[in-house]
Amino acid sequence: MNTILGTKVGMTQTFVDGKRVGVSIINAGPCIVTQVKNNEKDGYQAVQLGFGTRSAKNTSAALKGHLKTAKDAKEAVSFLREVDIEEGEELKVGESLSIADIFAPGDDIAVTGIGKGKGFAGGVKRWGFAGGPKTHGQSDRHRAPGSIGQGTTPGRVYKGKKMAGRMGSETATVKGLKVIAVDSDTNSLHVSGSVPGRKGTFLMIKRVSPKQEVQVKEEVNEKDEN
Repeated sequence: MNTILGTKVGMTQTFVDGKRVGVSIINAGPCIVTQVKNNEKDGYQAVQLGFGTRSAKNTSAALKGHLKTAKDAKEAVSFLREVDIEEGEELKVGESLSIADIFAPGDDIAVTGIGKGKGFAGGVKRWGFAGGPKTHGQSDRHRAPGSIGQGTTPGRVYKGKKMAGRMGSETATVKGLKVIAVDSDTNSLHVSGSVPGRKGTFLMIKRVSPKQEVQVKEEVNEKDEN
């Protein structure tokens, strides 16, 4: 199991090896296994994880049945996501997963979430256009997009042309992050660098093969000793 769900709390800073590092704080887990997929029945190995809480009165009867939630229960999970698992790994419905079960300081991770919405933005802000010249009488073209296509042929603007429009609110994955600290008591995960979204944004945190890195470091240490 290499993935857990969480929400963004905010950012702070810490010092690692004497260097100041920006840190994102994520409230991750505990997650509950709500469904198990297997090769025999479904054709692939995966589990569905549930995270967070919401009022049972705001939960549909269909979702309550799926979660096997009792009718008199006061709370239900607020987020559901399916996560791949390795063949042979056994997890049962109702089992709880915490950050300490998956992550350790030094692990490489990738974080997926929905970025902040910027609203309607022009070409300069949205795509990094240079804008028009500021001399030779161009008094009102500093942030204009310029030409957007040809004339008679094709006689239209091609689909996908970079122009002004709604910016942000898109799913993004930030890679190359490292786990700085794991606090099991508060379910807090401290991660180097920034992660997508505003405070409270739902996130998926995935561990990226830390075992290979540990082996490489051990080999380097052995060479140094020799």
